[in-house]
Amino acid sequence: MLSRPASCLSVFLLTLSLHLTAQKNLHENAIVVDTHNDVLSTATMKGLNIEDDLRGKTHSDLSRFRKGGVDIQIFSIFCDEKFGKGTAFRQAIREIDSLDAIVARNPDKIMLVNSVADLREAVRLHRIGAMKGVEGGHMIEDRMDYLDSLYHRGARYLTLTWNNSTSWASSAWDETFLDSGKPTTITKKGLNEFGRDVVKHMNELGMLVDLSHVGPQTFYDALAVSKKPVIVSHSCAWAICPVPRNLTDDQIRAIGKNGGVIHLNFYSGFLDSSYNRHKQAFLDRHQSEADSLKSLQWPSYEIDDYISKKYVEEADSLRPSMNVLLNHLDHIVDLIGVNHVGLGSDFDGIESAPQDLDGVEDMPVITSALIVRGYSKKEIKKILGGNFVRLLKANEK
Repeated sequence: MLSRPASCLSVFLLTLSLHLTAQKNLHENAIVVDTHNDVLSTATMKGLNIEDDLRGKTHSDLSRFRKGGVDIQIFSIFCDEKFGKGTAFRQAIREIDSLDAIVARNPDKIMLVNSVADLREAVRLHRIGAMKGVEGGHMIEDRMDYLDSLYHRGARYLTLTWNNSTSWASSAWDETFLDSGKPTTITKKGLNEFGRDVVKHMNELGMLVDLSHVGPQTFYDALAVSKKPVIVSHSCAWAICPVPRNLTDDQIRAIGKNGGVIHLNFYSGFLDSSYNRHKQAFLDRHQSEADSLKSLQWPSYEIDDYISKKYVEEADSLRPSMNVLLNHLDHIVDLIGVNHVGLGSDFDGIESAPQDLDGVEDMPVITSALIVRGYSKKEIKKILGGNFVRLLKANEK
């Protein structure tokens, strides 16, 4: 008796099953690295603990890192411009202490990673590898010994500025304001002599120079000084979404020439050029609440996060598709090749990410999307984390 041909539905289900199996195997076999996550400072500020189930409160917690197959997570050590001399370094140490305590309480789940050797050991032991990156040069308080202290406490990159400039480096926001004639704290762009010494000393220490958040002049000044490949821990492409935090094509080419790696930020406002306009209309509909929080001296990023979490359906309708994130990736690959791109989610430092990326547990969706885009297994492994491993090794003493 002749067997009947498989139905279209059966063929579809078989194809889907094969795709999901390929995606799962590839994601599990790759070293998955996310170079920027703000849950540590978010949890600290709100009295939360990432050892708990924080679904609905944050993008991240320990169990969801494991579910998402995240092998190495760089936790952002962050405080904003309200912290200055006498307080910023102390806050950085507080957050480092907090992460160290979490690791000590959960040795079967997470371990500290300070080197490529540590990284490979974490992968071998199936532990989440916890690394530290300091987001904002103001946390060294103009003191080189504070930079040394942060390195010895495990910080493996320093973002030269956050949105606020330091006395020695200008930020993207401040350089943009200066160019447009708007009020700003700076009168001169780029690195001064102390700033150049900071970059040189980071090279000596084996600490990655992070050029996310910095202004174009600081960006090029740092590249001129650094003898090692730099990291851009959480930024995207200006050509697709022209905001001060993104990189122009010339900057992207400069990173390629330097041998550095650009790690893509998942923030909707850095991915989709129409997002900020739609977001403003959304916030305008809830202006009275925003004004009330502003009167309590809440920073704008916390107000945005609060409003977005309260009005979830409205906020979700603003989120771009996953394709927009991949368009940024394709653009960078087209300019400088697949060896210079990775992932730096900015989870828990953002109020909106693309559809299907609700938290760290959804990282396998990116692997699936890369397969669909036609990237090879070798290329996907580089994007997911291989490029970062190469970068870390190139910066070690």
